[in-house]
Amino acid sequence: MNFFTSFQVLLLSLGFLFADCVALPGNEVEALISFKRAIIDDPQLVLSNWKPLGSDPCDWSGISCSMAGDHVIKLNISGKSLKGFIAPELNQLSSLQELILHGNLLIGTIPKQIGMLKNLNVLDLGSNQLTGTIPPEIGNLSSIVKINLRSNGLSGKLPSELANLKTLEELRLDRNRLLGSVPASNDPNYPSNTLGMYAPNGSPLGFCGSSQLKVADFSYNFFVGSIPKCLGYLPRTSFQGNCLQDKDPKQRSPAQCGGRPPTNAHSGANMNHMPTAKGAKHQANSSKPTWLLALEVVTGTMVGLLFFVALFTGIQKWKSKPSIIIPWKKSGSTKDYMTIYIDSEVLKDVTRYSRQELEVACEDFSNIIGSSPDSLVYKGTIKSGPEIAVISLCIKEENWAGYLELYFQKEVADMARLNHENVAKLLGYCRESNPFTRMLVFEYASNGTLYEHLHYGEGCQFSWTRRMKIIIGIARGLKYLHTELDPPFTISELNSSSVYLTEDFSPKLVDFECWKTVLSRSEKSSGTISNEGAVCILPNSLEGRHLDVQGNIYAFGILLLEIVSGRPPYCKDKGCLVDWAKEYLELPDVMSYVVDPELKHFRYEDLKVICEVVNLCILPITSTRTSMRDLCSMLESGIDTSVSAEIKASSLAWAELALSS
Repeated sequence: MNFFTSFQVLLLSLGFLFADCVALPGNEVEALISFKRAIIDDPQLVLSNWKPLGSDPCDWSGISCSMAGDHVIKLNISGKSLKGFIAPELNQLSSLQELILHGNLLIGTIPKQIGMLKNLNVLDLGSNQLTGTIPPEIGNLSSIVKINLRSNGLSGKLPSELANLKTLEELRLDRNRLLGSVPASNDPNYPSNTLGMYAPNGSPLGFCGSSQLKVADFSYNFFVGSIPKCLGYLPRTSFQGNCLQDKDPKQRSPAQCGGRPPTNAHSGANMNHMPTAKGAKHQANSSKPTWLLALEVVTGTMVGLLFFVALFTGIQKWKSKPSIIIPWKKSGSTKDYMTIYIDSEVLKDVTRYSRQELEVACEDFSNIIGSSPDSLVYKGTIKSGPEIAVISLCIKEENWAGYLELYFQKEVADMARLNHENVAKLLGYCRESNPFTRMLVFEYASNGTLYEHLHYGEGCQFSWTRRMKIIIGIARGLKYLHTELDPPFTISELNSSSVYLTEDFSPKLVDFECWKTVLSRSEKSSGTISNEGAVCILPNSLEGRHLDVQGNIYAFGILLLEIVSGRPPYCKDKGCLVDWAKEYLELPDVMSYVVDPELKHFRYEDLKVICEVVNLCILPITSTRTSMRDLCSMLESGIDTSVSAEIKASSLAWAELALSS
């Protein structure tokens, strides 16, 4: 008996071990990553833990897997304000039973690939901003029980393929712009519980063949015809707000239905009586006076001319609307395109430069002042204008998806609203198709980056007071971005390379690395950050530092240490700067060891304030970190940057003051 019990325990243990080894198929993980890439904005950070390396996709937010953990069976993210597209790659989730994305801000069309999900029971895309037609491929969902597409901008006719959905019990299509008639037979000889798809005469029965349909809502569309008799069991409210031939006063007015009375699918006109009607009409016309007939002809001609003028004007306006056709995904075998109309309201106040203008300003793009795997930075001068820094994105057109274009527009509009003396001003942008170009144009700060001054050449000879002025300037810029803007703005990678210095060494925060956020959504981007020290900047949340204020506050603490110590955030020999400094930050007796040894003089009172602020910035629990408003106030009130303080602090002050004047 004991042997048998032990054998059972062994088998159970092996079962658990085997279960732990089960993993999702690679194509399902890739489908989920594609879904994330197609999301332009995630304000509630729902997808922040969707990281393919080091985590189990079954533990990601909104994901449910099978008991064995080998397939995704449910994707449910509702009411989280996700903005973006529905990735067609979701069709790779072959075992998916529920796709629920209700109450977000999804745009674009419903991918036809959704029709390949043979195990799908629930499709809920309601309360979004989806447009286009309902794809006929939805009729292939052989297991579907519930479809909710309400409160979108869907248009066109209902596909007759919906009649194939024999298991469908609930259908909600209300509050869209759907046209045509409800596909259902009105033949009184066939009852509403007819099970066949086609009547004996070969005409499709439509929804009359769906014996399982219990709940349906077609209200507030533009359906015409009459209410199908086989759907008479539904409440009248399921059809209100349409253009139906119905006595219900809650139908749309003729004006809303295109200026015509609602279409009657079964008019009582007898074709045999048509000649009589025409004869009567002719007789009535012949009895009219000649002058009245002439007046009618002239009036009709004028109305016709006005109509054609209005139509021509409308067509010309439509053609002049700026648009760009962008590939959703290009490959050697397929090219699927979608048209995206640029939102002129979003970019209307932002200057748009031509590539030719910038090419001339930047000396044929030969004046390179910075580079990375993601972008190139050029210096230039606009004719009769200021010096500029131009950031050019390094990406091929075939990798530039539709949602990336919308994200680019969002970034431009977001940065264009920034206006502060310690934040670099976005002057404009460049967007061209031939050659493919995406650029941002900033005002140029003539003294280069803070990183260059701290770690090369004469940068190590910055006086203490000058460093304190730069720290306070950076703090004021971050306070503006975090607390004076709605919504707040965060710097993608806050470090000494993102701080540019003007001629008088005033700091300017520049978000040159915003491209990395864009590129991380590109199909060929690995999503990793090339900075070796990035793991020391914000542990456990590389992605979060692009999205939240707390990431900036943590990075600000590291930046303060870099300015005071003259050490880089990370080096192979000494590791992470923050790890090295921790043993000195809270001990007054050894606090001075943090200071750059190149500095001969510093104010201990200032250093004490700096160390206190750094400790508040790097607290491990983000919710306990102090706001940028309070941190800036601590620095402004605790640090003395007056001329007298500079003279007292350093014998080099006279030379620096002479250089600055």
